Amino acid sequence: METRGRSLVKAVVWNSIGLATMALVGFIATGSATTGGVMAAINTGIGFVSYLIYERIWAKINWGRAEGWAGAGRDA
Repeated sequence: METRGRSLVKAVVWNSIGLATMALVGFIATGSATTGGVMAAINTGIGFVSYLIYERIWAKINWGRAEGWAGAGRDA
């Protein structure tokens, strides 16, 4: 199983990429850096929480893992 710390770091990195992308898309769509930034921040907040929950659920599911997976049986 993945540690909570690993899930957190993955979520932060992924959502940082998403924040930059959404800010750009929001700016292009609205012509306003402020509106684009607000849209991106809201999307990132929702996505961050959703991703953490998703990762923690999948960390507890053994389906599809190869036998002897290095993290099997460990939970932090």
